Amino acid sequence: MAELGNLFQSADWKAEKHVPVIEAPEKVVKGEFFTIKVMVGKEIPHPNTTAHHIRWIALYFLAEGEKFPYELARCEFNAHGESTQGADTSGVYTDPKVSVTIKAAKPGKLFAASLCNIHGLWQSFQEIAVT
Repeated sequence: MAELGNLFQSADWKAEKHVPVIEAPEKVVKGEFFTIKVMVGKEIPHPNTTAHHIRWIALYFLAEGEKFPYELARCEFNAHGESTQGADTSGVYTDPKVSVTIKAAKPGKLFAASLCNIHGLWQSFQEIAVT
């Protein structure tokens, strides 16, 4: 049986529409708030229809020297055009983009994860330096 960690896929987000893209500064000032944006489908739009959509994005931070990451945010996307009249008929769709503002006392690594209802789990990461 596969372990959960082995189920996450990763790729270059410029060529793969399922990868969560992290936009954050590479260097931040200790104790000052900064904004992190995470999105799926930055270069190649994800369909986000009733049949094929991103269900959620989660964001974590693993501070240097720590054993476990901190969960910073988790956002579920629940509108994919579905309605009582049928698939893709409501005209209401969510776009899988999240913005989170945090501050950090230590450098570390941001991890983003997302789930596509058809193509499974995806991940990416970005290092953050703290001065």
